[in-house]
Amino acid sequence: MKRKLMAAAAIGLSATMMLTACGSSGDDKTDDTNASAPGGGGGSAPKDGTIKLVVADYGSGDGSTQKYWNGVIGNFNAKYPGIKVDLQVINWDDIDKQVQTMVQNNQLPDILQTGGYADKVADDLLYPVDEVMSDTTRADFIDSFLPAATVNGKQYGIPFTSSTRQLIYNKDLFAKAGIAEPPKTWDELKADAEKLKAAGVATPFGLPLGKEEAQGEFMNWMLGNGGGYKTGDKYTVNSQANVDTMTWINDNLVKTGLTEPNPGTKDRKEVYTDFYGGNVGMVNSNPTMLTQIKSKYPNLNYGTAAIPGKTDPLTETLGVCDWVMAFKKNGKKDQIKAFLDVAFNTENSLKFQQENSFAPVTKSVMAKMVADPANAPLKPYIDLLPKAKFYPLNDTAWDVLSPKIKEQLGLAVSGKSPKDVLDQLQKEAEAAVQQQK
Repeated sequence: MKRKLMAAAAIGLSATMMLTACGSSGDDKTDDTNASAPGGGGGSAPKDGTIKLVVADYGSGDGSTQKYWNGVIGNFNAKYPGIKVDLQVINWDDIDKQVQTMVQNNQLPDILQTGGYADKVADDLLYPVDEVMSDTTRADFIDSFLPAATVNGKQYGIPFTSSTRQLIYNKDLFAKAGIAEPPKTWDELKADAEKLKAAGVATPFGLPLGKEEAQGEFMNWMLGNGGGYKTGDKYTVNSQANVDTMTWINDNLVKTGLTEPNPGTKDRKEVYTDFYGGNVGMVNSNPTMLTQIKSKYPNLNYGTAAIPGKTDPLTETLGVCDWVMAFKKNGKKDQIKAFLDVAFNTENSLKFQQENSFAPVTKSVMAKMVADPANAPLKPYIDLLPKAKFYPLNDTAWDVLSPKIKEQLGLAVSGKSPKDVLDQLQKEAEAAVQQQK
């Protein structure tokens, strides 16, 4: 999620997301009086006053994010008319910088929705979630998100929206190349890519290892070979499994001309656009692509499947998540808790996730989405959530390392030795860890 899911996107969550965000309005009021339901309130009423809410813009400036949150605020004020919510929507390109300025000027919001939270925990700025959210609401979150939301045994991050990854492929191009079903292993992927190339497909496999989300694309491949950025508490970016993975990608796909030219400089947006145009045979996708296809490319004949691994399809893929967090400086704990319990009720959460083709973050929303036949294309992404693997988002060193990976990883398919590139990133990881001590 530029952590925007479509930075596209996430979790991506996570991006220059090409979305049509939720169109909630103050007239669509939900019943928040049932304390036993997820998001229900209960207890004594909080004091009147004002809370500041700062959120990221998922609608690329089209006003849809503002409209969604105005609807949530309308629902909240139907129950708590004495608490004003001062809403500020900031685009993804600027939100981190503006929040940093707020922190430096000691002018903190009460609630923030953005892509990362761990640095705020390190600066002791946030409430633990159990102080600003009811037990009922907290229990509704999908369990696989909790490790990424927890620092030193305390949950500080509140999952807001998420995504997982699937292979997406062009059925017409597959048929043209005589391919009956999507690949399940790396060797099958290579063989299918060769068939697509022979059939005249410009880019058999889209490999976006540019600066937008190289760390996400590579993580899907690492998971397919038993690798990852960390082993236990230690960074292992240059593990043998990871080196072998990047070497295979470079030798079998890039050097053989089975990807787009110069994949080390290609971002997802470019590769996805080529896929929509029928020029890419297959690419690792996030669910927001389905929104684009439905709204702008309804004639595109596509299918999705599990991402191929070295020997078997992945049963767990990258999970991306954007976060909500609550700041404690202004002492608005009770008002924050009241608002979050309304904001995360099933109805409000469902609207945002479903209308944006995001995967859910709560069990109640997941159950409703899976039960709705209209969400059938999203189901494969949703089914992966219980086993999703996340970046080490609860580690402040990751905030330093992630940009380095984005900047440098593409060099491994641009002429430099994959091992040399991963060795350098391992040094960056170890330096980041030392920097945080």
